[in-house]
Amino acid sequence: MNSGMRRISAIIGSAAFFVLAPCTVAGLVPWWISRWQLEPPFFGLFLLRIAGVVLILAGLPVLLDSFARFAIEGLGTPAPVFPTSHLVVTGWYRYVRNPMYVAVVSIIVGQALLFGSVHVLEYGALFWLVAHFFVLAYEEPKMRSTFAEEYKQFCANVPRWIPRLTPWRAAH
Repeated sequence: MNSGMRRISAIIGSAAFFVLAPCTVAGLVPWWISRWQLEPPFFGLFLLRIAGVVLILAGLPVLLDSFARFAIEGLGTPAPVFPTSHLVVTGWYRYVRNPMYVAVVSIIVGQALLFGSVHVLEYGALFWLVAHFFVLAYEEPKMRSTFAEEYKQFCANVPRWIPRLTPWRAAH
């Protein structure tokens, strides 16, 4: 498949996977749990609702940008059935190795704070735990075997979960 067709397939595949995975995990499931009903804010602090909105608004562009980079630069999708052809080390990947998961957790925790929902907060913690084990057991070994030295250098310079304060610049 030529790169133009692969890019189009990657964009369509990424869009479909975006609806299937993050929209379900960060949208539909929190809605099922909370029905997006406002409960009293945690600890009676209205500022936590504002923090929730900030987390949601911070997570959305990171998630969208990361998905776009997988399709356009990586020529693949986040879905294991159509992985990227190139390691993506630009955009938010210069700060953290897993910006999609970080963004999804940010959106879920943001909803928990916004709606004052302990159950959504628990769900967010459970999602992060599952994502963490998935990254350790599947994604990182797969990336090491696929991208070898390039991924090793990426891992040595970019943290898994807590973003760097300054962007890493890959040597090309």
